[in-house]
Amino acid sequence: MRIRFARNCKGETLKKVAQAVGCSESMLSKIECGLASPSLNMLHRIAKALDTNVAELTTVMPAVDSPVQKNNQRAVVSFDHGGRPANRRIRLERLVPVQRGQLLQGDIHILEPKAKVAFSISHVGEELGYVLQGRLVLTLDEQSYELEAGDSFYFSSETPHSYLNPGDEIAKVLWVNTPATF
Repeated sequence: MRIRFARNCKGETLKKVAQAVGCSESMLSKIECGLASPSLNMLHRIAKALDTNVAELTTVMPAVDSPVQKNNQRAVVSFDHGGRPANRRIRLERLVPVQRGQLLQGDIHILEPKAKVAFSISHVGEELGYVLQGRLVLTLDEQSYELEAGDSFYFSSETPHSYLNPGDEIAKVLWVNTPATF
């Protein structure tokens, strides 16, 4: 991850960013050193505190020389959720090469059985998704929606949102948002 680099570029102290994120300085330091893995929620709060997005913090940005990405060339970012077993992870398979200033982001969210984003996230933008495989429970504000393969959704990213895979099989969701957030 490139959290320390982003923090140093902004001239921010560990203390100030940790306060903005709601974690201890030592936890943020461990995350920066690769000794701890942040949840997707915490990573989103870190990105917000540093005025960037999750993609810029988690993806090495090689030069893009083609508008096409082959299946085996796409970056995949994994998120561990609070030290839970590895089968409760969420992975994001990047469909759009990460570039500074891009407005559109597309990923395939791959949720292991029972994986979830437990805390609501909100930010500027719009999101749409299409469930490719499995089941998804999408919570917008206090309203939860149960979706299955073939279902789609759209919402303003400013609406507090979270999601989970309630099933016993992997869920895959094509998720597009603008501006780039994750």
